[in-house]
Parts: sequence; C-alpha cells; structure tokens
Amino acid sequence: MRIRHIAIASDHPGKAADFYAKTFGFTELRRFGLDPARPDHAPRPSGVFMTDGAINIAILKFNDDQLGKGIDYLGLHHFGVVVDDTEAWMAKFEKMGLERVPYDPPANGQAEIKYRGPDGVVFDITGHPWEGSATD
Repeated sequence: MRIRHIAIASDHPGKAADFYAKTFGFTELRRFGLDPARPDHAPRPSGVFMTDGAINIAILKFNDDQLGKGIDYLGLHHFGVVVDDTEAWMAKFEKMGLERVPYDPPANGQAEIKYRGPDGVVFDITGHPWEGSATD
C-alpha cells in the first residue's frame, strides 16, 4: 500500500499551486473553478491538481466541511490510497467500526470512498490511481 494522493485545504489554490511549482518543481496537471482573468479571486469550490511524479497533490478550496473543523480550515486535509478491491476494504473498515465520511464526488473528479481514522484524520480509498500518481 502506498499513499498516492494528498489534499491540502487552501484559501487560494492557484496561489498555493504557483508556490509549490516554483519552490519544489511540482507539475501542474489541471485547475478548476479559477478564472485567469481574476487571479486574486478563489471561489468555493476551486482547486489545482499537481504531481511530484509519484503523488497526486490536490490543493482545494472546499465547499463542505468533511473534517468537522469548519469550512475555513486550512492545511493538510486528507490522504488517499489505491486499493486492489474497494468492496473488500470497505467491509474491513465496517468491521473495524470506522466512520464513513459522506462524499459526493464532482462529475469530473476521482471516485473516492472516505473514512475517518484515529484523531479524526480523514483518508480515502479508490481502485484507480489519481492523475499524476505512480502505479505499482
């Protein structure tokens, strides 16, 4: 099992993405919800997807409170892993008594199933690698 996705909650995904590209050389994959004609505006929801060559990094301005920390929470939001059998993992998590976090993925987004682990940390599983993430 390898982490292949990390989400960062940001007040301005475009500016944050520009920082990560300039500072670390991350490659931008795509943006949504951001208007190039209004570079200082970041509506909800909006985001930028990047990669370091192995991990998909989503920098997002969320429009829902998946963490229970308020919609204005900023920082590490959740991580994601690719699994071989989502149904089997879901059954395992159910037996463990893990809380499933409601999530309605956007029409053009990655289909993920979210759970809450220790300390309230949210993680998600999927059967398909995220864009820009390495495959094993």
